[in-house]
Amino acid sequence: MTKSSSSHPLRVLEDDAGSLSPPSALSSASAPASSSSLSASGPAKTTVLLCNVGTPDAPTTTAVRRYLREFLSDPRVLDMNALGRFLLLHLVILPFRPAKSAAAYRTVWTAAGSPLLVHTQGLAAAVARALPDARVRVAMRYGNPSLRDAVDELGRDGTQRVVIVPLFPQYASATTGSALAEAFALLGRLPVVPSVSVVPPFFGDDGFLDVVADRVRAATAGFAFDHVLFSDHGLPVQQVQKTATGGHACGGDDDSGCCARLHAGNASCYRAQCLATTRGLVARLGLAPGGFSTSFQSRLGRARWLAPSTEDTIVALAKAGKKRLVVACPSFVADCLETLEEIAERGRELFVAHGGEDLKMVPCPNDDPRFADLIAGYVRATGALSASPASTASSWVSSPSSSLAAPEVERVGAA
Repeated sequence: MTKSSSSHPLRVLEDDAGSLSPPSALSSASAPASSSSLSASGPAKTTVLLCNVGTPDAPTTTAVRRYLREFLSDPRVLDMNALGRFLLLHLVILPFRPAKSAAAYRTVWTAAGSPLLVHTQGLAAAVARALPDARVRVAMRYGNPSLRDAVDELGRDGTQRVVIVPLFPQYASATTGSALAEAFALLGRLPVVPSVSVVPPFFGDDGFLDVVADRVRAATAGFAFDHVLFSDHGLPVQQVQKTATGGHACGGDDDSGCCARLHAGNASCYRAQCLATTRGLVARLGLAPGGFSTSFQSRLGRARWLAPSTEDTIVALAKAGKKRLVVACPSFVADCLETLEEIAERGRELFVAHGGEDLKMVPCPNDDPRFADLIAGYVRATGALSASPASTASSWVSSPSSSLAAPEVERVGAA
């Protein structure tokens, strides 16, 4: 392992020829823009958009159906032909799934509302305090507060520069890709299009890994565990394979061995990035071989998904004699239905039902002050807070100003 000389939060990869280059998909963009509701008084020249997937407006069947219709109509989410997607959504999913999902949401809904929204709003407030010269706004890809509403404000508040922060540590077409595609489409319709910078995936950034590792330590203090499971959100294998370059094709499971090391061919591979996050956390936590594993949760439909599944892994660990299991979800930055209900509730029940004694879920970064400072640092690294609108995009790549420690570079073919 070698260190990159860049101070940029983007993980840089070294190919066989020894040339260093960032993954091209998420550098800086000269396209669209945005606005915000949290900032210093007066017009702000820069707006920061914190983008997450989204959440229903209420834990009711009607609200969940409305949310699922928008979410699952996205061709980047249900990656199939338009007719097949329409039939699956309207004949199979929407008639039955909303009531079941609404019941699950009710088990985690708080007096303040959806956990995902509450935590993201808390993060936005903390980032705004760290960036007094910018407006910071929550912009959900689906549901409210929406990305569309955030863009609608731009023409009214004098925003000159926009920094889009996809709150997804690892890149996936269905998350980061969808959020950026929609943002660019909406921003491109404005009469005056501000300059735009994008914070890239931070799955291997030292600061992010340190925050998550500290969350694991805090959650497990006094909890004598015998295994740590890193559960990431699942994806269909065909979606992941479409991000391959240079002839690489993700095999989708541990047997393929294709994601064991980052290289130029899998730089944008979601599974490879998830495993890189696991390696970074394992190193920080000092976990021994055999004392940890990685799995993928939240499967939908009959397509082949990334493996192993979290559900199968939890059962297998219990049957193998593991009694006290810790589950961290490092592809999520805010606790939501998938962490609070799928892991902390159903996951624990599943573990105990098959012989385990207890399962402890590690809270996501949420609005942890250190995580907020980290996001603020990523924003500063784009140069958008200091550069003129015309030079924002190019300055981010050519002369990064981040004070964050540079992430590690994995040398392809190195011993």
